[in-house]
Amino acid sequence: MVTTCLVMLSAIVFLPVLGAVLVLCVPKEKEEVVRYITLGTTVGVLVMSVLAFLTPLGGAFDYQGKAAAHMQYVFNVPWIPSFGIEYFMGADGISMPLVMLTSLICLLAAGASWSVTRHVKAYCVLFLLLETGMLGVFLALDFFLFYVFWEVVLLPMYFLIGVWGGPRREYAAIKFFLYTLVGSVLMLVAILMLYFAGDLTDPALRPHLDQCGLNQAVLAQAHAGMAERMAGHAVPPLHTFNLLALAQIGQQTEQFGENLQWWSFLLLFIGFIIKVPVVPLHTWLPDAHVEAPTPISMILAGVLLKMGGYGIIRICYPICPHGGYDLAYFVCLLGVVSMVYGAFAALAQKDFKRLVAYSSVSHMGYVVLGLGVWSATGGTAFNPDYWNMGVQGAMFQMIAHGISSAGMFFLVGVIYDRVHHRDLDAFGGLFGRMPVYTALSIGIFFAGLGLPGLCGFIGEVLVVLSVWNYSYVLAVISASVVILTAAYILWTVQRVYLGAEYKGPHGEALTPTTRRENAIAGVLFALAILLGVFPHTFLLRYMDKTVSRQVSDLAQWTKVVKEAGPRGGADEAQTQTQGSFDIARVQAP
Repeated sequence: MVTTCLVMLSAIVFLPVLGAVLVLCVPKEKEEVVRYITLGTTVGVLVMSVLAFLTPLGGAFDYQGKAAAHMQYVFNVPWIPSFGIEYFMGADGISMPLVMLTSLICLLAAGASWSVTRHVKAYCVLFLLLETGMLGVFLALDFFLFYVFWEVVLLPMYFLIGVWGGPRREYAAIKFFLYTLVGSVLMLVAILMLYFAGDLTDPALRPHLDQCGLNQAVLAQAHAGMAERMAGHAVPPLHTFNLLALAQIGQQTEQFGENLQWWSFLLLFIGFIIKVPVVPLHTWLPDAHVEAPTPISMILAGVLLKMGGYGIIRICYPICPHGGYDLAYFVCLLGVVSMVYGAFAALAQKDFKRLVAYSSVSHMGYVVLGLGVWSATGGTAFNPDYWNMGVQGAMFQMIAHGISSAGMFFLVGVIYDRVHHRDLDAFGGLFGRMPVYTALSIGIFFAGLGLPGLCGFIGEVLVVLSVWNYSYVLAVISASVVILTAAYILWTVQRVYLGAEYKGPHGEALTPTTRRENAIAGVLFALAILLGVFPHTFLLRYMDKTVSRQVSDLAQWTKVVKEAGPRGGADEAQTQTQGSFDIARVQAP
């Protein structure tokens, strides 16, 4: 059955594929036509996203009603029924902001792609395929479909770095490919472990089965299997890749034992933190950023890193809560180590772009730290408020970093296109030659610094506050990183934009920025201000109820299952009939 939700989300995800097909039909020599088709396609994706989520065309995304805490725009169509694989998509307060971010950054990166002059047609095709893969990751609710989109991202990015990158592009591309491939293999092992351990015919799932977004055929099969099992008959297991069903199985049944959840969490977590990236699995990032062309660096920092954080919050914790609980301090420690290491590494850099790359390692450490603060335990009377603050801070940090880091990489690219070097010691005095560029640069770099009133401040403060109730030591260290961040940002601003006259080559090329360049940087700077001044209006209200629901459910799981007393734990668990991931507006055939 074709539904409105199916058409809307499919159009958002696959419109870039149609654009890529159209680009293939254009003669190779008509490079301007190819560029405008690519730009028009990214405009279309952003417009479709806005129409789908923020206007009555899609029913408007519900952020304050009953549906706000649950999955919306859901559709589920059988894809490979013999293995329980479905074309299953939906959006909630976690995925919707990331879809909007992806659409915007891809549009701005397409505008920045006018600097690419070699093999323009091939570049644009790969660029559009990359956008489809990223959007699919954020909307897929079937684990197999999620994995397909995750892998779709890998190859276009490999070629975009390896063909259009800098002098060491082959090395950087291969390193990116190998790191990501290792993470994908670990993820695949965990997927298979969970798939073969899950069974939709378990009678313990009966109160929660209608909350999994199953299509009608699978739902009927599951109910029939439960009836047979309750009658004492042997029934073959009904496996599933459904992420919502796997979350219910992980939290409401005993199908995924503690050992299975622990190892599945670890494998998935490693796969995701490679993409974040987190120390010590971060070494591919500086090389990839330094060698990638400017538009691809914008996407890499603005969107690709967020796929790792999204995977942790969407998959690791809901499906494998035993692993998340047991490894909570380890996760937080990794986040703090990344914050400190990334900041010190940025201070030591002489390459402008490598400095920004290490700043991403530091800032994404806040995301991992906020997600890992499992403070809803017996010691806090299972109060989820601080963890909720940490997760919302991590989500806000992902969006804010997507804006500020994309802006910083674009601004580095603007100056590199003119003078063809990134030596920080050779810069200086750009304010006098490029005043508009300098003003936008200082604003966006201050957003990355976390200056109050700009986007970087909100997420960092929420994360640090959430950690205080979990570990004083980690809270003090994470708060102290702000000093290191200010040091490398201010030192960079002084060396590049202020101070003495420019000392590097091609000084005559330091001309004022074009309207296109000012427009791209101006949009990002305006968003940095809006998110910093009106964080609730532009972001927090959309994610609040979804994040609160997930954290509250895991806090209840901690009380009933993980830290249950010797008496009443199992009985209390059976009385809990309302779990997470209820479905609003389910459109199933």
